Amino acid sequence: MMRFSLPLFLSSLLAVVVASNVLDLGPDNFDAVIGKGKPGLVEFFAPWCGHCKNLAPTYEQLADAFSHAKDKVVIAKVDADGAGRPLGQKYEVSGYPTLKWFDENGNAEAYEGGRDLDALATFVSKKSGVKSNIKPPPPPATLILDAHTFDDVALDDTKDVLVTFTAPWCGHCKNLKPIYEQVARDFEPESNCIVANIDADAALNKELAGRYGVASYPTIKFFPRGGKEVEDYEGARTEEAFVNFLNEKCGTNRAVGGGLNDQAGRLAELDAIAQKFLAAVGTARDVAYKEGIALSEGLGSAAQYYVRVMERIVKDSEAYIDKESKRLASILNKRTLASAKLDEIKVKLNILKAFVSQKLDDAEQEEVNAFGKATAEL
Repeated sequence: MMRFSLPLFLSSLLAVVVASNVLDLGPDNFDAVIGKGKPGLVEFFAPWCGHCKNLAPTYEQLADAFSHAKDKVVIAKVDADGAGRPLGQKYEVSGYPTLKWFDENGNAEAYEGGRDLDALATFVSKKSGVKSNIKPPPPPATLILDAHTFDDVALDDTKDVLVTFTAPWCGHCKNLKPIYEQVARDFEPESNCIVANIDADAALNKELAGRYGVASYPTIKFFPRGGKEVEDYEGARTEEAFVNFLNEKCGTNRAVGGGLNDQAGRLAELDAIAQKFLAAVGTARDVAYKEGIALSEGLGSAAQYYVRVMERIVKDSEAYIDKESKRLASILNKRTLASAKLDEIKVKLNILKAFVSQKLDDAEQEEVNAFGKATAEL
């Protein structure tokens, strides 16, 4: 019977855990790999180097991203301060980490791009013709402009456009980017309320930045529809502040985090009729219903829904409001439908609230009055 060896098992497990797709090269195997028909990226590093340690996990990810194509491209490293020092001297390595690209014949070329995964993977793909297995990020919701497209978008008489003028090296711009991208996603369903960005430091766009007096980054400007005067955005750089600003300027009802807010679809005149309808009985309720029909004509589908709710209340009683509200809220919370359908459901849910809000307000006020009276009597 074979005896179980715990140390052997643990060592085998550790070997699996630490397995790397980065190829270790040294004087004994470098020439057998590099220049033998496959191109590759080689990192010359030193074990004590802090920048090398910072790059290490990214470089591992890079090797993993091309692990499916080891027969076509090499991702390797050389300890240029240890056993691989002769190689470091041969390829004139004077600092760590140094990255060099070797073509299929072994000709070296310095890599001078960014050290993030996207930059490295893009470089390797371009040079080798091999695609990485990195899943591409979703396209940005923010509309990216340049000098060729700016006027067609920002100066479109039919659109309201918020534009950030940024620079790639600007720290405040980097901090703003994820917030601004979320705002763009919040307003993606609004075809006439655009959230855009332009690299104002790019040579192509500098004349445009000068035209609008951009002297620091980020500079944020609002271009209203109808050719009205351009406005500086001077509010807070939070998602909520941007959403509130755009709702006011664009006449929209978007909510922080996406979807519509509680005001979407509500019409003050029909809200008043909804309350009048609820409070009425008999002939008076019929009069309110007819007023709702007359007022809703030509005001769109949201207005028509007020009338539909009145008809269902007549048919099924006021219990319909609570039952339908719960049903719609359940669908909305699952968020499995397309954004346009979710917006439609949110509008209906908001309108249903118009038939109960005043009653709830009255009940809450009665509770407050009762509490105040009881407190006074103590």
